[in-house]
Amino acid sequence: MWTRRALLAAALPPAKMNDAVKPLAEAVAAGQLRAAVLRVTQGDGVYERAFGAATPASPFLIASITKPMTAAAVMTVVEAGKLPLDAPAAKLLPGFDGRITLRQMLSHTSGLPDMLPENIELRKRNAPLREWAKLAMKTPLLFAPGEKVSYQSMGILLAATMAELVSGVAMPKLLEQRIYGPLGMKDTYLGLGRYRLEETVQNQTEHADPVGEKHWDWNSRYWRTLAAPWGGAHSTAADITKLLRYFMKPGPGPLRPETAKQMVTAQSAQYGLGWRLTPGQFGHGGSTGTLCWAHPGRDVTFVLLTSLPARVSQKTILDPVSKAVQGALLG
Repeated sequence: MWTRRALLAAALPPAKMNDAVKPLAEAVAAGQLRAAVLRVTQGDGVYERAFGAATPASPFLIASITKPMTAAAVMTVVEAGKLPLDAPAAKLLPGFDGRITLRQMLSHTSGLPDMLPENIELRKRNAPLREWAKLAMKTPLLFAPGEKVSYQSMGILLAATMAELVSGVAMPKLLEQRIYGPLGMKDTYLGLGRYRLEETVQNQTEHADPVGEKHWDWNSRYWRTLAAPWGGAHSTAADITKLLRYFMKPGPGPLRPETAKQMVTAQSAQYGLGWRLTPGQFGHGGSTGTLCWAHPGRDVTFVLLTSLPARVSQKTILDPVSKAVQGALLG
């Protein structure tokens, strides 16, 4: 299915873009991929295509693309002067390691693990987020804070916990009020929001982590409603494009321009605040088979949402399509 919105041939060469989507079309034809949406913009030009069971408006579980969204909501609390970036987080989280700061949690230098040792057990018994946060505050660090970079979902969880404590607003509502609403992301929610479970794209969980898959399912009501601030949002390709374009050219919006720019400026190797950085670009990916990035210098955004977990689709779909689009528009 095709949709066109001010498609500019000069900015988005159709022939090159058609070559870029071949891995998607071939995977659907072979029965390997059930649903996907690709949306690319350059300037005012838009290239959008839905594959398989998806439509351009289909909501996907976007996994860790949630992280920069959560980080942006946290930064609105920082801007209000209620949450310092570099003070010990233990001032708000009693019993937490006194060396860790909010900046370290948002830039993956806190020493916290990506997932807790109790990860499977928590999922297995459908534990609420407060139990995840409680254990995250007590879990042994992998290294001294600030010593190195190590991707950590638990740092995002505790950053969100701090923002909730200070603002008095739960993260799903905080995101709706301060990020999604101001940016016009009307189809994005942390958790299911207004969606019924059957309205969302179902993940191909038979290809998920074989260890974790014994005990939990991305398609379960528990996981879809948990509203995990590190990976529990549902969104569309169009809404994620709005987020990318805001951070690409910060102006009037949910954050001061200088704060938005800070979030896409290196705070550690490979990371800003919530965003992953590569030369000339910022973006993020997700374990459910999602990827987004923006190249401010070329005014390009890229969003690819799929139903096939990244452990399979990263090498076969996500990276090849991304590289092909980069070759067509950035080369």
